[in-house]
Amino acid sequence: MTPTPLPDELEHLARKRTKAKMGFFTHAFIYLVVNAGLTILALSKGQSWSIWPAAGWGFGLLMHGLAVFGFAPGNGLEKRMLEHERKKLRATLKED
Repeated sequence: MTPTPLPDELEHLARKRTKAKMGFFTHAFIYLVVNAGLTILALSKGQSWSIWPAAGWGFGLLMHGLAVFGFAPGNGLEKRMLEHERKKLRATLKED
């Protein structure tokens, strides 16, 4: 069982998560604006090439979103991995 984080640690984690989410929302907004502009430009010339930058950048945006919302600092996966590493280190110390 892990100890309850101190208030300062909670504040730091809350700020870190908020900064990561704001970074994602900024990234998503810029993605929408730029790709809307590229689509308008391509369609005005009767072309459809704008799908390629949107798809490539969209994949990057998806990965960014997964990093922020799926594997955010302090989530269950990170806590389980951290506890696993602690157990391994404790076992190593007991062997010495």
